[in-house]
Amino acid sequence: MESYYQALKIERISPSGFGGDSLGFVEDCVIAEERVGFYLNGKKLLSVMSIPKEQDCHIVGFLISEGVINDVSQIRRLEIAKDGKSVAIEAEIVEENLKNLFREKTLTSGCCVGVAGNLEGHIIERFVESDRKISCSELFECLQCFESPSEMFEKTGCVHKAMLVLRDSTLICEDIGRHNAIDKVMGKARLQGLDTRNAILYVSGRLSLEMVIKAVMHNIPIVISKAAATLMGVKAAQETGVTLVGFARGKRANIYTHSGRITE
Repeated sequence: MESYYQALKIERISPSGFGGDSLGFVEDCVIAEERVGFYLNGKKLLSVMSIPKEQDCHIVGFLISEGVINDVSQIRRLEIAKDGKSVAIEAEIVEENLKNLFREKTLTSGCCVGVAGNLEGHIIERFVESDRKISCSELFECLQCFESPSEMFEKTGCVHKAMLVLRDSTLICEDIGRHNAIDKVMGKARLQGLDTRNAILYVSGRLSLEMVIKAVMHNIPIVISKAAATLMGVKAAQETGVTLVGFARGKRANIYTHSGRITE
C-alpha cells in the first residue's frame, strides 16, 4: 500500500527492569497528514487536514452530509490533483445550503477540529424510516471485524475508522479525524452507487450531534460506536429516527435510542 506515515527516530521512556525508567532511541512511525483543498465549481471551498487518500470520496461524502448536493447524479466532474493535495468537483448544488455552510460555522467536537454549517433547519427535521434490524450476535460479529487493526493503525495508532455494513458488502475508511473517516466511507458508498438506506455505520469516535446528522443525511438507520454518546447526540438520534448504540465492547453495548431495531 502507499505509505501515509513516516518513520522517525525518537527517544522513548521504558521500564528498566530495576524499579526505574530508562531512555533509549528507537524508530517509530507517525501519520503523514496533509492540508487537502476542496474546490467546488471552480472556487476554493475549504481546506481539510486529513490523510491524502480517497479524496474524491471525502469531498462527495462531505457535500452530501452538508446538503450541498443530494445525489451523485448531480456531479459533472470529479478529479484529484496529481500531488493529492486538492480535489475538484463540478456539480449542481443547493445554493442555500452552500451559503449556510459559511453563514454560521460551528466548531465541531471532533479530535481534529472540524467545521459544520448545516446543523440546524430542514436538515435536522429529517426522519430516518427503515425496517432494518440487526441481531445482537450480528452486531458483535461485525464489531469484531471493525476492531481488526489495519496496517495504518498498527504502524501509527493514530487513525479513526468508519465501517459501513451494507446488505451485500462492507466498506471501511480511515483518517486522522472521525468526521473525515465517516465522510469518506459515505462518499465511497455513494460513488459506487450503493444504497445506504438500510446500512449500519460503525465508528470509532464518540457519538455527538454532528456525527448523528451525518448519518441522517445519508439515511443511515443504525449507528454503533465503541465510544460514548453525548446528550445532544442522543437527542438528535431520538428526533431523527436513528438507532444509536455506544460503548459497544466485547459482548456489551448501550442502546440509547430506537431500540426496536436491535433483536435478540
